[in-house]
Amino acid sequence: MEREIERKFLVKDTSFISLSRQSLCIQQAYLSKDPARTVRVRISNDQGWITIKGKSDSSGLSRLEWEKEIPLEEAKELLLLCLPGTILKTRYMVPYEASEVVVDVFEEPKKMILAEVELPSLDAPFTPPNWLGEEVTGNPEYYNSNL
Repeated sequence: MEREIERKFLVKDTSFISLSRQSLCIQQAYLSKDPARTVRVRISNDQGWITIKGKSDSSGLSRLEWEKEIPLEEAKELLLLCLPGTILKTRYMVPYEASEVVVDVFEEPKKMILAEVELPSLDAPFTPPNWLGEEVTGNPEYYNSNL
C-alpha cells in the first residue's frame, strides 16, 4: 500500500489552464466517509476506479492510499450504492518544476478551485507558483469527502 504525501492549496486565478498538459472530467462519490477510512468510486473519462484512503496524520500531509482500476460498468453500478453527494469536477494536470500540480475545478456540490501537489517525502521542498493561494493542507473543510 502506498503512502500519499500531498499539500493542498486554494487557487487565486485560472491562469493555470493555459499551462496544463491535460484535463479530465471526473465524477466521484463515496461508499464510506468514515474518518478512519474513506472509500471512493470515481469515473474519469472512460475509466473506473475504487480508492481507499486511511486517516491523515496530524499534519494532514500523509495517509495510506490504495487505488485500483475497475471496469467502467462496475464503477457506474457502484455509484448507485454511494452515499448522497456526487462530486463533479474538471481536473487539470499542470507541470511545475520537478513535479506536477493537479488542479480541480469543482462544479458540484459547490463551485471551488483546489490544487494538490504530491511530494516524494514529508520534508520535500515545494515553492508554490504565483497562481496558488492559501495553503489548506490538513484542513478537513477541503477534503473531497467533506464537500
